[in-house]
Amino acid sequence: MPWEYAPAPESREIVEIAPSYGLFVDGEFVPAEGGSEFATLNPATEEHLADVASAGSADVDRAVAAARAAFEGPWGSMPGRERAKYLYRIARILQERSREFAVLESLDNGKPIRESRDVDVPLAAAHFFYHAGWADKLDYAGFGASPRPLGVCAQIIPWNFPLLMAAWKLAPALACGNTCVLKPAETTPLSALRLAEVCQQAGLPPGVVNIVTGDGRTGAALAGHAGVDKVAFTGSTEVGKEIRRTLAGTGRHLTLELGGKAANVIFDDAPLDQAVEGVVNGIFFNQGHVCCAGSRLLVQESVLEPLWTASSAGSRRCASATPSTRTPTSERSTRCSS
Repeated sequence: MPWEYAPAPESREIVEIAPSYGLFVDGEFVPAEGGSEFATLNPATEEHLADVASAGSADVDRAVAAARAAFEGPWGSMPGRERAKYLYRIARILQERSREFAVLESLDNGKPIRESRDVDVPLAAAHFFYHAGWADKLDYAGFGASPRPLGVCAQIIPWNFPLLMAAWKLAPALACGNTCVLKPAETTPLSALRLAEVCQQAGLPPGVVNIVTGDGRTGAALAGHAGVDKVAFTGSTEVGKEIRRTLAGTGRHLTLELGGKAANVIFDDAPLDQAVEGVVNGIFFNQGHVCCAGSRLLVQESVLEPLWTASSAGSRRCASATPSTRTPTSERSTRCSS
């Protein structure tokens, strides 16, 4: 008898999606200078969710200028204990609006509601809580006495963990007194733009966080902008190499988190059932779209056959379903890396 899939309790009615979204610059949502827009879709159903402004070079200039003004104005000289208050507010608002963010993330990204609800959103809030605690303790963070912020940070993130990646980039930079220009992936911009609303709700000073949306051309304009003090990029190795070449010799700081291969190493004394669970979850969590996904197996030859048989059976139990559906076994959405 086939299983009947029950709808998850998180209804999409909890989140309102506007017909269109502008860029978030200097504390306000504004249209792109050229008026260019692109569509963002639900990857599971190809439903049109919203039109989003596509930032050009002039828009990136505006965002960087706003970040610079905020850094040289209220934010850069603000005591850490005061910056922490804003980060705590953002964290609390994320918790209060967690169901809304979870549903929005699953709609725009395509990941199962279980992962966005139980992993992405709680961890995003936790990052803001954690770094809020560090904001007034930077003397003890290993950077020497009286560490100073760098200035304006350009942050470019991928589509596999949109909200969580935004939190990873923004929270530590803000805690240290930097201002930010964030560019989310063009396929998953909505949770970052909703986070901009949270920044407004938290009373964050204008210009401290700016969000520019667009494709790779927007990212290239931001990464190569002369007004940026630090670039942080998470994405493909190929694009990371391009950014490295762009910044070489400029004196600007750079952090790259690029793709990789992660191996599961299994010996004959490993408990087979636990090893199989780790193998299956390691490669199928987030549909395999994880930098450290367990994409290789190094197995002692004497246990290769039973491990292979059990892992194959575990993989077949993974059900494919739409992101809002609760499945009877492990949840895997229909998101594809196109």
